[in-house]
Amino acid sequence: MFRKKDIFFKTLEEMADLIQETVERFAAAVDGDLGNVTAFAKEMKDFEHRGDQLAHLIFTELNKVFITPIEREDILELTKLLDDVLDGIEACASRFAMYHIHKPDAYIRKFGDVLRRSSLEIKAAINLLTQKKLLAMQTHCVKLNELENEGDDLMREGISHLFQNVKDPIELIKFKDMYERLEETTDACEDVANTLQSIIMRNS
Repeated sequence: MFRKKDIFFKTLEEMADLIQETVERFAAAVDGDLGNVTAFAKEMKDFEHRGDQLAHLIFTELNKVFITPIEREDILELTKLLDDVLDGIEACASRFAMYHIHKPDAYIRKFGDVLRRSSLEIKAAINLLTQKKLLAMQTHCVKLNELENEGDDLMREGISHLFQNVKDPIELIKFKDMYERLEETTDACEDVANTLQSIIMRNS
């Protein structure tokens, strides 16, 4: 049972678990035919709302306590960045409904896999943080940086492919925006890693 002062670590772990759950569902969905895109967007919105509730819990608790397990500013930043990952996934999912995209292409499927692997690295890193195994987090931070680079490459390749092969300008605009939104979400995952690395440097 977590003591009261550990509510922050407990809730950060819950946010990391939620990111993994959300991204696993997202990646599985984009790996096939999305079917009812409105229902899919609603499902992702529900995940994002759960993340907002966890973030709000942390912000509320920070106003109540004087002593925190790591620097108050680090908890605030980490909470915000984890929430940004969930916001990014929801923003991507909403565009399937907005643009009526029912059949994700190969690049979107690959982005789903990059985000799935990123979510596993985030979860592993946060679990190490809550055990105060700070130096061990470094491996996962490096991997998150590598996955963000994969996302960059995917976006460039995908956009190049669009301009070479897609004649319909509306389709081109829709998929270009999707790639850019997905790449921004891999950036959000890297932002989590960068903050974790700052925590390592200040506390090791």
